[in-house]
Amino acid sequence: NIYRNEKNMVMQATDRLSCFDRVLTTIPYKGVILNKISEWWFNKINGVIPHHMLSSQGREMEVIEVDVFPIEFVMRSYLTGSTNTSIWKNYEKGCRNYCGHKLPNGLVRNQKLESVILTPTTKAESDELIARTTIIANNIMTENEWKICETYAHDLFRIGSKLMDERGMILVDTKYEFGKTKNGDIILVDEVHTPDSSRFWIKHSYESRFLNKEEPEMIDKEFVRKWVKKTYPDPYNEPNIVITDDMRLRTLNKYLQLYEIITGEELTLSV
Repeated sequence: NIYRNEKNMVMQATDRLSCFDRVLTTIPYKGVILNKISEWWFNKINGVIPHHMLSSQGREMEVIEVDVFPIEFVMRSYLTGSTNTSIWKNYEKGCRNYCGHKLPNGLVRNQKLESVILTPTTKAESDELIARTTIIANNIMTENEWKICETYAHDLFRIGSKLMDERGMILVDTKYEFGKTKNGDIILVDEVHTPDSSRFWIKHSYESRFLNKEEPEMIDKEFVRKWVKKTYPDPYNEPNIVITDDMRLRTLNKYLQLYEIITGEELTLSV
């Protein structure tokens, strides 16, 4: 939720959990956890990547007002995913030119890509894949705006990957959003390296599980997506998806676990 105080915009992170293009349920304290994780990352990149955070408390963050580019900058380092825009689902269908990137034949699910790639999507009710050339040709962004955001996205992913590697985790993929201030400066907005915006795998078990064709151990929203896909084979068209209370609490514990891994601290939640 977004509202305005006397001076600036305020973002309020809610407990709503969405996937497959709709809100499915709520996760207790999710908004607080995500806001705290983003706050930690924004503080980490102070002086390195310009961002919108001015102050933060609980589930609310006071931010600089910007015009947000209608593009999500999705960084990917592994061939994985379960949604219609994911690199694996498209590769599985035979796609070898993904958001302007040529992919070789013979890759398998959850395999590490040769290099980290930026694969943008549109920001809409239903996100769609798009290439850099289309974004510039359609005047969605100028070439200079794209280059600045592209540089920031790669820098952020390097910072995030290095830190998570030190904590025994793999930053598999993530999405960033950017906007332009009234002064014309381009800055990072929204959330950073949260379990909603990113995919995290446990490093020590990845190799053996990959070789055995098992799914990686994960600590992120994909945990819920996979449960939904297993329970409802066609989640995009299923009218009544019900997330059990057990799954809601298990997801909460995953999010709390990731907060502690990232920050090195326990998060005390008051009832």
